[in-house]
Amino acid sequence: MIAEAQQTLDQLLSAWHQWAQGYQHVGGINSSPMFRSAKSSRGWDTVDEIVSHEIDSDQMKAIDFHVMQLCDVYRTALQLQARNLATGRNVWNSARIPTDIHQRAEILSSARHGLTVRLRNAGIL
Repeated sequence: MIAEAQQTLDQLLSAWHQWAQGYQHVGGINSSPMFRSAKSSRGWDTVDEIVSHEIDSDQMKAIDFHVMQLCDVYRTALQLQARNLATGRNVWNSARIPTDIHQRAEILSSARHGLTVRLRNAGIL
C-alpha cells in the first residue's frame, strides 16, 4: 500500500513538472475575440477529451498550489525530484539544499510526507 502511494506520488510529481513547463497561451491584443475562450486549440478533440484535459489541468493546479505552500527547502526538493522523475535521470541538483546525502534524503522524505498529507486532505490522493 505504501509503495503504491509513493509510486502514485511519483507519477503526479512527474506530470506536474511537465504541466508546469508547458506553454500556456494568454489572450492578448493579437488573439481573435472569437476564439479567446476556446478550451482546445485542436478542432478534432471530443467533448470527453476536453473534459478530461480540464480535470487534469485542475488537478495539476491543485498540486502546484500545495507545493507552493511548502517551505522553500521542501519546495525546492520536490521541484528537483519532479524534474528528475520527468526526465528519467537523477542529475538535477540545487545549492539550496544541503550537500550531505543523508540530510537531503531526510528533507525530501519530509517534503514528500507533507505533500502527501496535503494532497490526501484535498482529495487528490
